[in-house]
Amino acid sequence: MTKPDLRIAFAASDRPEAIAARDRLTGLYGSTEPATADVIVALGGDGFMLETLHANLQRRTPVFGMNRGSVGFLMNDYSEDGLRERLLTAGRTVIHPLQMDALTADGQARSGLAINEVSLLRQTRQSAKLRITVDDRVRLEELSCDGCLVATAAGSTAYNLSAHGPIIPLDARVLALTPISAFRPRRWRGALLPHTARVCFEVLEHDKRPVSATADSFEVREVTRVEVRERRDLALTMLFDAGRSFEERVLAEQFTS
Repeated sequence: MTKPDLRIAFAASDRPEAIAARDRLTGLYGSTEPATADVIVALGGDGFMLETLHANLQRRTPVFGMNRGSVGFLMNDYSEDGLRERLLTAGRTVIHPLQMDALTADGQARSGLAINEVSLLRQTRQSAKLRITVDDRVRLEELSCDGCLVATAAGSTAYNLSAHGPIIPLDARVLALTPISAFRPRRWRGALLPHTARVCFEVLEHDKRPVSATADSFEVREVTRVEVRERRDLALTMLFDAGRSFEERVLAEQFTS
């Protein structure tokens, strides 16, 4: 594909600097609708990058992020120069989301997709009590905690890392199962699971100890059971500047203080 043929759609978060950047870039490079674009340029922070990926799950259009937000771990540096060349030479990172299937206390079934993680969190002052099953085998009869999460490799540097979970290289084909402020068993630090694993959380004493479940930003309250699995049939593509791949960022993150 030649440079003039590259159809670009620009998307911006609601931050003023992101909106201003979108307007300037549209004036420089033109813009098309996401439905007909070859690539989407997302302007904002990591949260907006996730929103853009979610919005394009069905189209699966590659997304190139430029940081006009705060954290920007999933984003490239912002520059208005040579954008077409950057897009044409960018490296591709393919990720697979998690499927969350939750059952609520009133019998509702709710489902969501997570690019970073599925997390369970206590809703009140009472600690959560969870039974954890992996591939139909109970692995932890009772975990008393603030919560627990299952993270993808792409999400391992986000909430998972804050909860002292491991950073996972993208090609490792594993998921992180990480407790959040575990009380008992006190020394349990979580587990690395094969990416094919099916994880089931059962909420014990859910009437006394209500728990919410969240797939990225999609939240379900008062859940009684949550199942998590990877969706290999869904593939999302992020683009990164040549020489600054996502794999390199993940590796570098492990050597920062």
